[in-house]
Amino acid sequence: MSKSNQIKSNNGCPVNHYEGSQTVGERGPVLLQDFFLQEKLAQFNRERIPERVVHAKGTGAFGKFTVTHDISKYSRAKVFSEIGKETKLFVRFSTVGGEKGSADTERDPRGFALKFYTEDGNWDIVGNNTPVFFIKDPKKFPDFVHTQKRSPKTNCKDATAVWDYWSLNPESLHQVLILMSDRGIPDGYRYMNGYGSHTFSFVNKDKERFYVKFHYKTMQGNKTLTDAEATVLKGTDPDYAQRDLVNAIENQDFPKYALKIQIMSLEEAKSFKWNPFDLTKIWPHTDFPLMNVGEIELNKIPENYFQDVEQAAFSPSNLVDGIGFSPDKMLQGRMYAYPDAQRYRVGANYNSLPVNKCPYATNNYHRDGAMRSDGNGGSSPNHYPNSFDENYEDEKYKQQPYNLDSNEVNYFDRNKNDDDHYSQPKGLFEEVMTEQQQQQTISNIVGSMNGIEGPKKDEIINRQLCHWFRMSPKLGAEVAKGLNVNIEQYL
Repeated sequence: MSKSNQIKSNNGCPVNHYEGSQTVGERGPVLLQDFFLQEKLAQFNRERIPERVVHAKGTGAFGKFTVTHDISKYSRAKVFSEIGKETKLFVRFSTVGGEKGSADTERDPRGFALKFYTEDGNWDIVGNNTPVFFIKDPKKFPDFVHTQKRSPKTNCKDATAVWDYWSLNPESLHQVLILMSDRGIPDGYRYMNGYGSHTFSFVNKDKERFYVKFHYKTMQGNKTLTDAEATVLKGTDPDYAQRDLVNAIENQDFPKYALKIQIMSLEEAKSFKWNPFDLTKIWPHTDFPLMNVGEIELNKIPENYFQDVEQAAFSPSNLVDGIGFSPDKMLQGRMYAYPDAQRYRVGANYNSLPVNKCPYATNNYHRDGAMRSDGNGGSSPNHYPNSFDENYEDEKYKQQPYNLDSNEVNYFDRNKNDDDHYSQPKGLFEEVMTEQQQQQTISNIVGSMNGIEGPKKDEIINRQLCHWFRMSPKLGAEVAKGLNVNIEQYL
């Protein structure tokens, strides 16, 4: 046996007794001087880092992005610079509301986060498998998430809280309808689409700005699970989606997704029927057709789940030259919340971990902090400006200026058409869904709303039924029938 197989402690000392503790006599008490026992138990106590508040249960894979179409007229980002260019990436899929040990087949949105390792820095698209979300203002996010978690009294999932919140926030209707439809439970991560959801911006080499939405369409085809199928899998294989992705990649059946974009000019944004930065609404494809950009291929499972998947840290603030922000309120809130969560969960130096580290040189004056392991800047100055190095700010990467609609600072609750929470979900239900899909969606809504309990049960049900009727009289009537509610009051 070689010395390379020798078990050693964290400080490099060979360990002579890995399993048995040092004691006083054969049956005596354990000695405090058994330093490796202390080290082993202390390390074990600290194996877990704080769980993500949302997106706790997930899986990930490495892969590549290949440019297939020229979009340089819209963006100068180097990741899109030429057809055929390949960029390494990492993807993390997840459920949203459940804990780390929850089942993969819950009726829940799915996270679909991408990290592109570009030569201009890491670019993240932190999105979901739906093009919209439940809310459009970041101040609502903590309260919304609380309703998706466990009751503070019973510690059980609480359908009453869920529907109480949704019925009081009709802006959720679009996402709720998607969640209750067949799309609410994807058949694993390979058979679902992904969306950046937010509105971002592009800037081209001529410094022209455009607004953009990102879509990544599964090339395996869309597949979903019914409630009955998902319930069986919860008991027989709660890690179904994780196992499916790992097995597919290890069998070299590499999942692929087509990256596409929608483009809106600044002038079109001014005249668009809805607020183009409202996360509860889509840009209709008839008005803003999808454009092909490239292909995503996932081809490698991490060797160590904790190192790469659990410690992966994404943020919509991780943007690169040629890709920028927008006035999207939820995006603006997430730009703060995500890095703050990563610093709490993983530590101030989370970007120096392998899965998060830019593979190209980084250069700044950030120093110190827990677990700093990248040289910490060595002996170079830790201040700027200074007289010793030749570092400089590159003006060509300066964000392009743009005009805001107003310079009035206020708490704005309503803008043009912001109260139209019904026409887009109405179109989805009545024009996009087949009759079979409509009936399945109605069944899912009835099943979920039947879980509403307590003294406010009738009030919550009636309030939500009002929203369903406003959206679609057919859906409202069928849901009311399923809940044994007299519909005359709604007609």
